[in-house]
Amino acid sequence: MGKPTAMITGPVMGTTITPTNTHMTETVTLPALYRLLAFLSPSFPVGAFTYSHGLEQVIEDGTVKTAEDLLSWLEDVLRHGAGRSDAILLKKSYQAALMGDDSTLTELQNLALALQPSKERHLETSAQGTAFLVAVRQSWRPDGRSPAADLFNQRAEDSNQSWPYPVALGLAAAAHEIPEEAALVAYLHAFAGNIVSAAIRAVPLGQSNGQSVLASLEPTVFAVAAMANSASLEDIGSSTFLADIASMAHETQYSRLFRS
Repeated sequence: MGKPTAMITGPVMGTTITPTNTHMTETVTLPALYRLLAFLSPSFPVGAFTYSHGLEQVIEDGTVKTAEDLLSWLEDVLRHGAGRSDAILLKKSYQAALMGDDSTLTELQNLALALQPSKERHLETSAQGTAFLVAVRQSWRPDGRSPAADLFNQRAEDSNQSWPYPVALGLAAAAHEIPEEAALVAYLHAFAGNIVSAAIRAVPLGQSNGQSVLASLEPTVFAVAAMANSASLEDIGSSTFLADIASMAHETQYSRLFRS
């Protein structure tokens, strides 16, 4: 699979960067790019560094001991587990937000929380998603007028809501006019990058090994993002049973560095 194409345009000069080839052809303005980089930066206050998505358990039991083990584990999680489901949920949430469809967004919000296979995984998505929406509301409130921006400003005021991470990002990305394909790729990259970071600390792996794993995941991330573009809600499902069991076992693990 070749690298995706994204046109990047400057807000004043009209500068355009058009890398070669395949499925991603959306235009990304520099303001949209800036906001996307901020939203999915490790410095964004969602507490991502405190979650391992069950990885700490499989490090403890010896399943993941090397960079090769980590790569195999992450490929499965992205293609067949939470990465795949989250990508579809993000896409559908983005589309609902574009239309200002509060009812569908609420259904996706409830579905994403119900899909979590363990208490810790529920915490992982809901704590990050809710913190994400609060941070965007406080520092990055959309200033445009569109159905998505209006829906964001309406829903973000309700502090009693619990937001799954991909649904919260889908809403914010639509409100800030961040192209959906760019949001999908960035979310999956951040998801994988956070687990790689956990492995660097807990296996432990060297920084170079961690970056090699992340580089090797590039075609997987693009493939999952492309799948989400053509998927329906009926396509949501997970078959990563070992990852789900690991997240359950982690709840009673004696010594823990991470919350999941």
